[in-house]
Amino acid sequence: MMPGWGRGFSADLHLHSRYSGGTSSLMEVDLLSQQALLKGLSLVGTGDILHPLWRREIREKLREVEEGTLEHPRYGVRFLLTAEVEDDRKVHHLLLFPSFSAVEELAEKLSSRAEGLEKEGRPRLRLPPPELAEMALSAGCLVGPAHAFTPWTSLYKEFDSLRECYSDLADRIPFLELGLSADTEMADRISELSRLTFLSNSDSHSPWPERLGREFNRFDIPEPTFEEVRKAVERRGGRRISLNVGFDPRLGKYHRTACSRCFRQFELRRAEELGWRCEDCGGWIKKGVWDRVNELADRSQPLSPPHRPPYLRVAPLAEILALAKGGGVRDPEVRETWRRLVERFGSEIEVLVDVPGEELEEVAGEEISALILAFRRQELIVLPGGGGRYGRLQLPPHLCRGQRTLAEFSSAREGGDRAW
Repeated sequence: MMPGWGRGFSADLHLHSRYSGGTSSLMEVDLLSQQALLKGLSLVGTGDILHPLWRREIREKLREVEEGTLEHPRYGVRFLLTAEVEDDRKVHHLLLFPSFSAVEELAEKLSSRAEGLEKEGRPRLRLPPPELAEMALSAGCLVGPAHAFTPWTSLYKEFDSLRECYSDLADRIPFLELGLSADTEMADRISELSRLTFLSNSDSHSPWPERLGREFNRFDIPEPTFEEVRKAVERRGGRRISLNVGFDPRLGKYHRTACSRCFRQFELRRAEELGWRCEDCGGWIKKGVWDRVNELADRSQPLSPPHRPPYLRVAPLAEILALAKGGGVRDPEVRETWRRLVERFGSEIEVLVDVPGEELEEVAGEEISALILAFRRQELIVLPGGGGRYGRLQLPPHLCRGQRTLAEFSSAREGGDRAW
């Protein structure tokens, strides 16, 4: 275990079921629970809990251990009732519910303001952000902006401040989700965010370990329950988040300003001069999170408040192994090495975050252990992503071997639903 990182409970509170568009058909309760256990997650958001069929499946397959907290009877992974919703400005919000009765209360209120809660796990609502927040808060939910900086459906895509979005309810918003293309260092250049707790979640559409838990939070709480999570998010009673873990933001799909068709990257001024049309292919240029944060920042350097935990930049273990071996995350050798490491140390998160380097080397060998430690120390070369394409990693010269002087991968290239 690295000094100061603590143990606590690892939690990924934003993902989706198979009832959301663009999501794997394998996002079902049993497989999700099994993979969360292998990943090392103690606590997972259900996602899509406003969808009646998914809610029924959750009720049937999980047992309630405390109001608002459920557990898989075989794998022991706990779940909180969560959903992501879109308002009438196309801003996405993450909701954490205290109970099934709160879910059903809000679902009833939203039924006439949604494009069919039974049709889409991530419902689109005919509600402005303040009205949505008021309904959610009245039901006892925790509510905050999801992937707050992304250039499509986010708080800072549509608004310049929390107050502009949530109006008089801004002071009752306790958290902000960073998203894959931003981290604490970037967000803490915006002074209005100092009050908020930051969440790092995967927004996973797949149950496999290179997606599920690719970003997570470590909660310093006595037990993984909704009420304890609420106290940690609100920073009450000594509860807190002790660590945010996530992508190097440069690996995110929207980190830099870039063409959404050919992915050529542009300086912000040049994109503006071109009217946001790519001069090479004519595609639309999307403003990157880096440039958007620079527009919003009222600090030249990040200033983290005392309550802010460290942010650890990692990548999924399968992608680290693929980089080491020069293949893809589904290659047999990568899969076998992943299995061996997880079996030996208990979970992927243990391997990525907690296992000392000398123990890693005994099991994984010098090359792989050196690469995992290089991730922890942020020594790898990152080629930033943008326009909808993930960033890439390169090995620094001291980690290259023999004829393989460069190894790189793009997490956008791999995927699918084949089992591990």
